[in-house]
Amino acid sequence: MIVLNPAPAQALTNSLLRNIDIIVPNKSEAEILSGIKVTDAKSAKRAADIISKKGVDNVVITLGSQGALILEKNIYHLVPAHVVEAVDTTAAGDTFCGSLCVGLANQKSLLDAVKLAVKASAITVTRMGAQSSLPYYSELSLIE
Repeated sequence: MIVLNPAPAQALTNSLLRNIDIIVPNKSEAEILSGIKVTDAKSAKRAADIISKKGVDNVVITLGSQGALILEKNIYHLVPAHVVEAVDTTAAGDTFCGSLCVGLANQKSLLDAVKLAVKASAITVTRMGAQSSLPYYSELSLIE
């Protein structure tokens, strides 16, 4: 399985996109890939549709404090963010992608893996630093 986080934001060829199983752009990366300014779930859906039509079946757009939007084989899911007091967002995207892959490697569905990633990112932004802010798997039960 190939999971791509297209960071730093840049245009990607359709031939590359056709070889990706899951793409995980943030709002600005999704805008570059789709031409749609992503500001909310509605615009994220439009962007995900365009990205999917370029050849990626599974699109997960991270929306920061608005959570994440999933387009999985023509079905949308909106996973809301957990309400936390953010102090440093430095490692939020990396935490999200790493946790998503951990969930998938542990045979979770894409929806459940994204829920795990949203939770892990919520913990990360409550701490200062990059590597030092990453939560342990056992900490994920701290947020419901």
